[in-house]
Amino acid sequence: MTTQPPKVLVTKIGLDGHDRGSRVVASFLRDAGMEVVYTPPWQDIPAVVKLAMEEDVDVIGVSSLATDHLIVPKLMQALGAAGLQDIAVIVGGIVPDADEAMLLEAGVARVFHPGSALEEIAAEIGRLTGARRALNS
Repeated sequence: MTTQPPKVLVTKIGLDGHDRGSRVVASFLRDAGMEVVYTPPWQDIPAVVKLAMEEDVDVIGVSSLATDHLIVPKLMQALGAAGLQDIAVIVGGIVPDADEAMLLEAGVARVFHPGSALEEIAAEIGRLTGARRALNS
């Protein structure tokens, strides 16, 4: 029996165009054997939800360096409305502690701050993928 690798959508929503970190993470995840769907910056929430559905991703990784993480709760609501609440969402970037608490309350699975080990991000995506697939089997 072959196990499919985790499928991750790495994206930036809102107006933040700083994409170096998201490109580094996407490249690392690809090198770690994951299937990565990468979007350029400036995505809107409906486009991310549509792509997540079309690509049947396990995890969505949102990169935020300029407060665009503040619209992630709207992404969580849109995923729920589309019946995609089983897709785990992680956020990486510059997220103040108070905002991290708000994101976790909104349903974000994990927040990674600058300096987080890439191996830790990959391990968490693997764990979240296993949980999602067990739930859906």
